[in-house]
Amino acid sequence: MGDARRPIESVAGLSLETVELLPPVIPRRNVFCVGWNYQSHFDEGAAKAARAVQKIPAHPAFFSKTTTTVNSPHAPVPLHAPVTRQLDWEVELAVVIGKAGTSIAEANALDHVFGYCVANDVSARDVQSRHGGQWFKGKNLDGTCPLGPVLVTRDEIPDPQALDIVCRVNGIVKQRSNTRFQVYPVARLIAEVSEGLTLLPGDVILTGTPAGVGFARDPPERLIDGDLLESEIVGIGILRNPISASVRHGRPQELGLV
Repeated sequence: MGDARRPIESVAGLSLETVELLPPVIPRRNVFCVGWNYQSHFDEGAAKAARAVQKIPAHPAFFSKTTTTVNSPHAPVPLHAPVTRQLDWEVELAVVIGKAGTSIAEANALDHVFGYCVANDVSARDVQSRHGGQWFKGKNLDGTCPLGPVLVTRDEIPDPQALDIVCRVNGIVKQRSNTRFQVYPVARLIAEVSEGLTLLPGDVILTGTPAGVGFARDPPERLIDGDLLESEIVGIGILRNPISASVRHGRPQELGLV
């Protein structure tokens, strides 16, 4: 437990800088992800490329990231060259399910939440493009879902729609927003993804990213070897992941995923 208004800097009397953290949860199956959940991010993408979808749909667009994408909160994220030359950042609030349910009512959805953590849906934009523009392949390179640094229980965050969210690259702010700007709030996402699909304890849902991603900038930006990617949600903590050309697969073996 702690004060959800302050970044968490220690656990059990130990500084987070002095211990090696693994992800606070290892999902048993793919991480559930939301494609568009901030109007600002949808708009910046639309401005860069003509697309058939001209406005955010009435229902969330879902995809998934495999378990081998899950990475530690301070571990290197693989650059994955030459598979991709356009690795991009996407800071997101992650929701961890604590109670199973199917076709969960939105009014009761938060009762199924165990807690929250920070994630980054690191994405290979050129891979997305060459696979028909769909999201799955470009978002499923190993080690591209750092998660953590801790799992804050639901009682510490009474309103998941009131959280400041920030992404920095080498100390420069690239994304800054608040979860109140989500088009589909957390409860709505849980209700919709669970329609006819049983959510299980330990399932993780990434809730979408705000504006400021690299591919939509003018000129476009990308992550390169040696960059430091920081993903922060105030009241939960900060992920600090170096981008590394020498790491191939993230850490799936150490995490018991393969």
